[in-house]
Amino acid sequence: MLRRMTAAVCGLVLLMLVILSAAAEGISVPEVEIKAREIPDNEALRMIRDMKIGWNLGNTFDAIDCTWLSNQLDYESGWCGVKTSEALIDALKDAGFRTIRVPVSWHNHVDADFNIDEAWLKRVQEVVSWIYDRGMYAIINIHHDEDQFLPSEKHYSESARYVECIWRQVAERFKDYDSRLIMEAMNEPRLIGSAHEWWWVASDPECREAATCLNRQNQLFVDTVRAAGGQNAERYLMVPAYDANPEYACNSAFILPADPAENRIIVSAHAYTPYSFALQMPGTSTFSLKTGSQKGEIDHFMNLLYSTFVSKGIPVVIGEFGALEKKDRNGDHMQDRVDFTAYYVAAARARGMTVCWWDNHSFSGNGEKFGLIDRKTMDWKAPMILEALMAYCGD
Repeated sequence: MLRRMTAAVCGLVLLMLVILSAAAEGISVPEVEIKAREIPDNEALRMIRDMKIGWNLGNTFDAIDCTWLSNQLDYESGWCGVKTSEALIDALKDAGFRTIRVPVSWHNHVDADFNIDEAWLKRVQEVVSWIYDRGMYAIINIHHDEDQFLPSEKHYSESARYVECIWRQVAERFKDYDSRLIMEAMNEPRLIGSAHEWWWVASDPECREAATCLNRQNQLFVDTVRAAGGQNAERYLMVPAYDANPEYACNSAFILPADPAENRIIVSAHAYTPYSFALQMPGTSTFSLKTGSQKGEIDHFMNLLYSTFVSKGIPVVIGEFGALEKKDRNGDHMQDRVDFTAYYVAAARARGMTVCWWDNHSFSGNGEKFGLIDRKTMDWKAPMILEALMAYCGD
């Protein structure tokens, strides 16, 4: 125990030195003032507040189709190059994170009847337990299995069988974990390959059918978990709309599942907004706190989520957000990313929502660079983004 505490203290000292170094280079967390909205006082929204700020163990258990690997347990490091350690979880907790989302893909780890390989499930449980045993919140889901839960009538029967089989086994395995373990039905469900894959149109028959099928799949998820017994009877469950898009969740076509547990359904949303800055390549590498357009895009979808759900006492978690590292002719844009992070977190917390940064352990070379921490060395690669996350996430 003393050794662990000493290592944690040393890690915090090193982090502070890195933050001071970044500040000396002129990067700082901005002052952001956003008027807090009225948040209903109920158990669900108090829990969302207690979740504080989240981080995604991305490109890890969600890795798929790693056909070059002979051992399926190596999928965990197939995309990110490193397996998860308890030291990583300690570093995240010491930094101030209270929630870790653990995306999991299952279809490369099941047999023809969708029985999950015991070794894979055991390893997922081990990492989730490291989070849970440290008093943190853990979120687990079905992630890059989109082909297995296509929301269409043509594929509904097989999709429903997959969703039911996976969640029956996962809920059984975790039935003794309390409400700090949250289960999320699916990740960004959509019509793969369709013209509407990323663009749901309310008036389009194919899109309306997809929304209806997704509502049924979300209901099946809730029914399956609740039937598994134990702590699952009262567990908080997250459900997404089409694409996990906030605006689609606020459309009347999205219907929250019926649930015998009172107010235990969390709306799951993802928003890399404004898209041109946060996710599009090349897009723009600038984010302005002085003009209203970019802040307005964030305020728009958050106001929709607040008015549709939070103001009515229904909890919301933004399970993925972030801003890519980009380089342009003016060099680094770290200050813009720090400004974006501070405003995004402050805007969400002012409306009673918790957000989770997407970290795919990428911070150099090609690809989408969202990485904050080197999981091999526990060095923070973007310490000022970390400081911005913590500055406005609450106690």
